[in-house]
Amino acid sequence: MAKGRIPWARLLAEARQKFGVERFRPGQRELIEAVLSGHDAIGILPTGAGKSLCYELPALVLPNPVVVVSPLIALIRDQEDKLEDAEIDATRLDSTLTADEERRATEDVREGRPSLVYVTPERLERADVLEDLRRGGVSLLVVDEAHCISQWGHDFRPAYSFLRAARKELGDPPVLALTATATPAVLDDIHAALGIEAARVVTNSIERENLFFEVFRTVNEEAKMKRLLVIADEVSGLGIVYVSTVKKAEELHEALIARGIAAGLYHGRLTKSAREAAQARFMANEFRVMVATKAFGMGIDKSDIRFVVHWEFPDSVESYYQEAGRAGRDTNAARAALLYRIEDRRVQAYFLGGKHPRPEEADKVLAVLLAAPGRDLEARAIAEMAGVPERHAKVLLASLDAEGLVLRRKGCFRATAALRRAGSASVLGEIRERRRHEDRARLDAIIRYAETTECRTRYLRRYFGEEEGETCGHCDNCRDHTAERLAAAAFAARAEEPPPVVVPSLAAPPEPPAFAVGEPVRHEKFGEGEVLAVDEKRVKVAFPGDVGTRVVEASYLEKKNAA
Repeated sequence: MAKGRIPWARLLAEARQKFGVERFRPGQRELIEAVLSGHDAIGILPTGAGKSLCYELPALVLPNPVVVVSPLIALIRDQEDKLEDAEIDATRLDSTLTADEERRATEDVREGRPSLVYVTPERLERADVLEDLRRGGVSLLVVDEAHCISQWGHDFRPAYSFLRAARKELGDPPVLALTATATPAVLDDIHAALGIEAARVVTNSIERENLFFEVFRTVNEEAKMKRLLVIADEVSGLGIVYVSTVKKAEELHEALIARGIAAGLYHGRLTKSAREAAQARFMANEFRVMVATKAFGMGIDKSDIRFVVHWEFPDSVESYYQEAGRAGRDTNAARAALLYRIEDRRVQAYFLGGKHPRPEEADKVLAVLLAAPGRDLEARAIAEMAGVPERHAKVLLASLDAEGLVLRRKGCFRATAALRRAGSASVLGEIRERRRHEDRARLDAIIRYAETTECRTRYLRRYFGEEEGETCGHCDNCRDHTAERLAAAAFAARAEEPPPVVVPSLAAPPEPPAFAVGEPVRHEKFGEGEVLAVDEKRVKVAFPGDVGTRVVEASYLEKKNAA
């Protein structure tokens, strides 16, 4: 479709009628124009910025179906329900379909009837599914949550690695890759892994002006609970509390229930029906707080979440930004708070240790491939013969494929001559070590985010490859710096004023200051320090390290040796 022939009037009318959209948000028009002009495109838009509209509207005017690759079946079903309400013909191909439903869906796909076809990346590995889609024709291939394609990203899905080959099987349609989080390195991976080096890239700033970012360093779990209760009391509306382990999720859920808070529970070990029921009740506003692991959230289409609290460090800045971004999608004020103890690092370090296939698993997969020269083997068969989890086998195969050590054809793998040469095992060792290094670097980055005293939005801009720009004015550090400047100015002004003349007979006995100069004190956020000066309700304190000297309210301090 030529650029000059894009039917903007019709698209805007459809957007208004079917989705209640009066005008395009930043980035939407540029992406729609790119794909309707036949170009590959990458959209990096914040959570809640309307990424789905960038392919839903084109699907209404393109001659053949738009195929949308999405990582979660629950997300696919939500999208299908939304499109049904908008009276847009869509179908899905996933493992939840009954035999009769799959037969009808396959028939529709072969005939090219739906405007949109949703499919998981794992289903797209199947040769029969690719053939059915090819027969029906594909006008556009959409890769949702495209950061999952990066082997060096925070949320790698091995099935995404094979989408480039799937695209070729589908006749090389234009590609639209969408994500809310992509560092420059991950963006490079998306370009290379999908073979869209010339793609038009549309990015919006990661800044969410309605979202207040704040961090609280806590001394123990009790202090975390107190802070969480304060946040829940200060904010009206629903919230999500993310924790790292199932055990902590269950403990915190029980603790909130015991305090009379309507709390839901969501984690990966619950049954499917229990997870669906918990999500439905949260969506229906029956829970004030959802306590959840990272299993909850992707694709949750709820715009009025008012706060997101992380009980401890997540594994990366990308994970934190994506999960925190689920608050305030309606553009009204919301809060994103991180509670942490430096000891929490051990939890994520433990998870990272078991994230990647072990060396012995790599050796077993290599042995299977080398024992079958000239044979094409499916990933599942390789995993079974090697005696390793299928996901680990797929991760290893994706790494070998990226290094040119296996040939992949229609979902099967074969060892190359390079793999049969000495040193291939060391290649996998190098890949594994690089991944561990990247994982550690991402964990270090979220710890630096927690401990920085600079504007948090500037930190996030820099991390995601944007220019730092000005301070945001809507994070705790900006607020504290503003209060500190005002307090310091008032402190200095009063120091220059002559002392008031007081008639001795009428003067009240002076009250001793709460803190004495030189006294050790503790601040919840800044840690331990020493009092330099005292002035009415404000205290000047020297804190160690980058924190430096601060003027703070006396009520925020406690004596270091207080019982």
